Amino acid sequence: MIKNFNLSKLDSVMKIWLDTNIDAHNFIKNKYWINNYNLVKEMLPLADIYIFEENNIIKGFIGVMEENYIAGLFVKKEYQREGIGKKLLDYCKSKYLVLKLDVFIKNKNAVNFYYKNGFKVLDEHFSEETNEIEYTMIFNKN
Repeated sequence: MIKNFNLSKLDSVMKIWLDTNIDAHNFIKNKYWINNYNLVKEMLPLADIYIFEENNIIKGFIGVMEENYIAGLFVKKEYQREGIGKKLLDYCKSKYLVLKLDVFIKNKNAVNFYYKNGFKVLDEHFSEETNEIEYTMIFNKN
């Protein structure tokens, strides 16, 4: 079930954020994610966060920031490929006319997931923080 994020669940959500980023981005040093952990933990409550929770277990979450920017979509590894990411994305599509995000080109699973869900590449750019190339992708309901 999808529901609004409650600050009491911050540590659980942050564990999913860290574990999933390290797992999905083997081309970026783990230290990058660890070094950004506290910054993300401070910023996360400023976003609109929607969690997917069943039996008191948070299985995934999505965060949308200003200007309909998806800052991240994360599903715990053991629950991936169960449609949770799509449900979270569809939930946001029902709330926002336009959604934008950045995704690393090397994260092929994520790129393909967004293509399948109606996103198109808006541009390609180099991230100086990670030394990796990212796509900016957009979904437009119209």
